[in-house]
Amino acid sequence: MSDYPSGLAAHFAREVTSLCHCWRLITRDGAVSGFTDHDRPLLVNGTLFEPESGFSASEARRSLGLAVDTLDVEGALSSQRIDAEDIAAGLYDGATVETLLVNWRAPEQFTSIRTMTVGKITRADGHFVAELESMAHRLDQQNGRYVTRRCDAELGDARCRFQLDQPAFNGAGVVEAMQGLDTLHVSGLDNFEPGWFSFGVLTWSNGARVGRTGRIVDHRITSEGVLLTLQASVGPEIATGAAFTVVAGCDKSFAACKKKFANSLNFRGFPHLPGNDAAYAYVSDGGNFDGGPVVP
Repeated sequence: MSDYPSGLAAHFAREVTSLCHCWRLITRDGAVSGFTDHDRPLLVNGTLFEPESGFSASEARRSLGLAVDTLDVEGALSSQRIDAEDIAAGLYDGATVETLLVNWRAPEQFTSIRTMTVGKITRADGHFVAELESMAHRLDQQNGRYVTRRCDAELGDARCRFQLDQPAFNGAGVVEAMQGLDTLHVSGLDNFEPGWFSFGVLTWSNGARVGRTGRIVDHRITSEGVLLTLQASVGPEIATGAAFTVVAGCDKSFAACKKKFANSLNFRGFPHLPGNDAAYAYVSDGGNFDGGPVVP
């Protein structure tokens, strides 16, 4: 049984109560927002909870053991803090949601009844439904390393250690035209060889997507000029004249790490890992057993 503050516990004993739910939303960048199913704003523990979002919650269950509990929270996209484009861009993915039970007549009487994280979010007809998952869902996530031939570090991070601020690995350009939804005809990258920015990151410098990033799927040079194909994403339309910066991409292979970046000493994969054929093969006469790598 949960322990409640004395004032709130005494309120529970009354024949008529004045209780509501409040949700404190904390995104991964640390921004805090508050929402409530009450019909007026409430200031609770230093956070202002607004009612305009029309939040409502489904039945919440708490299971014994390691099962992942879920709860759906539904709301209207009427709050100035919740934007459909931010949801589509993944701003709220993995955010923490703390549910409070509050006496709206005396907001200082409250208790935290659960803390969950945002899983899947669906949108339709100006509404959204966010699936909240209990902390047990982290037990289903990878917490260690996978042993693979390709590198599992991100180019330029603390494990990769490559210095991306070198001019040869950075570029800037402008969108000259669009080919479809995700292919850009750009200027400013003529001095780079094809494929140099494939798997790299593009950051928008102005326009409707300013500050947002996108992964480059393909970088090629055609008779029409330089083309960049971005990973499909949802967001404002990309307009001609939008400026951007790009950093070189890595396909996570040992060959690229060694040849393109001269960073083979920091490669975070296992390039000589034998495949299934080698692992299940029988020892045969004439084999080379000198201790060298099975995969060159």
